[in-house]
Amino acid sequence: MLNANPQPTPMVSSLRLTTDGSTFVEDSTFFGSIIGALQYVNITHLELSFSVNWVCQYMHQPQLSHWKAVKCILRYLASTSNHGLHLCSSPMYSVTGFNDSNWATDLDDRKSTTGYCIFVGHNFVLWSSKKQKVISRSNKEA
Repeated sequence: MLNANPQPTPMVSSLRLTTDGSTFVEDSTFFGSIIGALQYVNITHLELSFSVNWVCQYMHQPQLSHWKAVKCILRYLASTSNHGLHLCSSPMYSVTGFNDSNWATDLDDRKSTTGYCIFVGHNFVLWSSKKQKVISRSNKEA
């Protein structure tokens, strides 16, 4: 991965992974071991959570499109090895939160994903992203 092309984000936002496909990965155990390593790296690289979770859903029958998504994550890691999270003191102690959801973008089960992040001053302190348990009938419901 030392000579890999840099990737600015862990996953392309327009990528739509699905179980429908015909070309499967030849060595699914290698795919699973890479995913396991990414789950471990996820402890220190919180920005990978969504991307790693997304590809983990296809561990039972990985396809070439899933492997390409994993390679994007690996290229992102190779290009951001010098990045870090910096906490700084601030006279402002306000709490600010942001949230967002998408509506039915998972092509397999049509469930929505909701996420939020919380800042104290200028410091990023809390985040979450999860797939909803039920299928929303509208964007407002999501």
